[in-house]
Amino acid sequence: MASTPLADPAVATEDELVKETSTLTVQDTAEAQLPPHRNHDPQHNMKRSDPFQFGSRYLQEEDDVFEFNAWDHVETDDTYKEYAEQQFEKQRQSPVSDFDKHRFNSDPAKWWNLFYKNNTANFFKNRKWLQQEFPILDKITQEDAGPVTLLEVGAGAGNTAFPILAHNKNPKLKVHACDYSKEAVKVMRNHEAYDINFMQADVWDAAGEDLPPGLEDGSVDVVLMIFIFSALSPTQWEQAVKNIYRVLKPGGEVCLRDYGRGDLAQVRFKKGRYLEENFYIRGDGTRVYFFDRDELAHIWTGAVPAKDNADGDEKNADADADAGEPSPSSSRFDIEELGVDRRLLINRAKRLKMYRCWIQGRFRKK
Repeated sequence: MASTPLADPAVATEDELVKETSTLTVQDTAEAQLPPHRNHDPQHNMKRSDPFQFGSRYLQEEDDVFEFNAWDHVETDDTYKEYAEQQFEKQRQSPVSDFDKHRFNSDPAKWWNLFYKNNTANFFKNRKWLQQEFPILDKITQEDAGPVTLLEVGAGAGNTAFPILAHNKNPKLKVHACDYSKEAVKVMRNHEAYDINFMQADVWDAAGEDLPPGLEDGSVDVVLMIFIFSALSPTQWEQAVKNIYRVLKPGGEVCLRDYGRGDLAQVRFKKGRYLEENFYIRGDGTRVYFFDRDELAHIWTGAVPAKDNADGDEKNADADADAGEPSPSSSRFDIEELGVDRRLLINRAKRLKMYRCWIQGRFRKK
């Protein structure tokens, strides 16, 4: 069935654009897919128990796509792909000016400060799905979990940290919630649930030279990165990964969720928002990048995609490892899970089809 052309509202933040849809579908060839089923059977419409394998609503040929407001495991159709490519080409032809490129890239914290000045803490919904998406968060908040240090990078207004603390039963859990916006940190520190016994909110640039306040090398058990890696410039990825590597304990875990290539938010961008391929400026001045799975695997583990796997890259990775300098090109993290969450959201009133694409992963420090 052909896609209806999309409307052209201003590009919104993730929490505005989607009302926290929680069904995760992972398209990973390493995992067997569940067989399709009839979607009218109530037993198949329950929330999934394994976020990396279970998706309950498959779109089959005989289904009416407008019968439900969301479908799992849905690849984009040919009409949408053609429309998206047309949009991308228009974006490339009307990039951000050199002046604006410097203005937005030179001080990204400035734009996030303005963002939080213009929006209250209630702008975001609490991310209640976190424990289901990342089971480690449920484990470390149990009463008998023992001493655990959790670092959230890009904590924003605390819509991730505060729900975690609200469900916490572990008296020895400490959450370090960091953001490079001082206004965001202000919002967290003024929140009624802010308790210095369990939470410390600080300004920190994830791509800077220093570690977060109060944390040392090898002091963190879990790092949480929810829609934050995409806010960094590609030139900042290497330093950010080095910092995460430094602060984690051996065997420590990174939990990441971010934007996937071809997501509706990317397709909607119009003239004057294109910084470089897959990297954009929103209307509020904040930046966003859209990843694919192989790209993230390379950034975090040094795994080179087949088409780019050259001897030179492997030698560079070996040299970095020998020098003891963790970087995206050195294999310092193992992939625990890495999948693409594809959903088809339906506006049944307007009969619009909206393709969303996120990437979710867990990486473990060797």
